[in-house]
Amino acid sequence: MNTRATVAMQVHNTLGEGVLWCDRGQVLYWTDIHASTLWRYRPHDGALHQWSLPERLACFVLCEADGWLLLGLASQLAFFHPASQRLVPIMAVEAGQPTRLNDGACDRQGRFVFGTLHEPTDGGPKQPVGSFHRLNHDLSLERLPLPGVAISNSVAFSPDGDLMYFCDSLTRTIQCCDYGDQVSNVRTFVALDDPRGEPDGSAVDAEGALWNAQWGLGRVVRYTSEGRMDRCIDVAASQPTRPAFGGTHLSTLYITSARDGLDEAALASQPYAGALFAVHSDFGGLPEPRFPGPPPHVIAAA
Repeated sequence: MNTRATVAMQVHNTLGEGVLWCDRGQVLYWTDIHASTLWRYRPHDGALHQWSLPERLACFVLCEADGWLLLGLASQLAFFHPASQRLVPIMAVEAGQPTRLNDGACDRQGRFVFGTLHEPTDGGPKQPVGSFHRLNHDLSLERLPLPGVAISNSVAFSPDGDLMYFCDSLTRTIQCCDYGDQVSNVRTFVALDDPRGEPDGSAVDAEGALWNAQWGLGRVVRYTSEGRMDRCIDVAASQPTRPAFGGTHLSTLYITSARDGLDEAALASQPYAGALFAVHSDFGGLPEPRFPGPPPHVIAAA
């Protein structure tokens, strides 16, 4: 079954990504990675706001402390308080390596799981030299024992938290593994059958199905927990990047998109490339897990 997303906001993002819904504020956040910009959209009145950050913002999650976000910047992790614009660095990630942070999400326990992306210094092809990491509640960082990755994406978790989804986009395959304090049993979940496309960001609905944005194919696909495709959302942009459930009943699927790498002819034929899209879903989403921070002394100093 195919449906079509509509344009929620025409924002011309170069690389829109990382979209997530804040149920407390009833607002949607996302990033334009290459513009180092955090965006916020309030659907009930159309209010739009943006914040510039000191480096590229790859991904982020909500915090238990109201008004705070945990950012995955290109080279480091940091807490950010948009209202005061206070940025509190936590630690560098993969310092000295030709990588930057990319996709990430909180697991069901509120730990921040994210991957990195290879940025070759010689302009050559990307190689699987990146990794997946987990920031624990005590701010300790561990590398997860998962395969090396060139472009990390599709980080998402089953409703019970016992399964993690992830991918290296260049392999055109979404993986999954048994997940908890330890990870094990890595296996293929689905493989894309169209060589023009790559799996990008994902979201999981309340029934445990995975919704995956497919870069190059202009669509978001729903896969049941058994890996069977049963829904397809067409997007008027060839490079959708990540879906997220939002709205009062978590029944609106929001989708970010990108203009990055499109030539003039492609941009002329895709006037909504880089827009924020939305579509009503018959499947409800799940509230975003929150990272239990920042630390109290950071809140008090804000």
